[in-house]
Amino acid sequence: MSDAGPAIRVRLAKSFSFEAAHWLPTFPEGHKCRRMHGHSFRVEVIVEGAVDPAKGYLVDYGELKRMVGPVIDELDHRCLNDLPGLANPTSEMIAAYLWHRLVESVPHLAEIVVHETCSARCEFRG
Repeated sequence: MSDAGPAIRVRLAKSFSFEAAHWLPTFPEGHKCRRMHGHSFRVEVIVEGAVDPAKGYLVDYGELKRMVGPVIDELDHRCLNDLPGLANPTSEMIAAYLWHRLVESVPHLAEIVVHETCSARCEFRG
């Protein structure tokens, strides 16, 4: 990589997972999601910015794990409805919750993606 080359902008993603139960209190009576159920959630934390030319990278993936891991651990094997701020733990609300928990501590945070199932996800960009 040339020191005099153009700035390189990148988006990096690090995936995390947790197992949790929830029920969705705003869904209509009789809807299956109104009942307690669980998911194997997958979360992508995405950072974006210019690569530091001296280092050759934007953010160390290990640092992302150090910053994000404890927040993910707070969700793991929990009933999400019991956590302050997640009384209505839809994918949308989980993504916003994670954003607000991480935005001050994760440099270059650009997006949170919550995968509730293999075919359903929510993308949140603050």
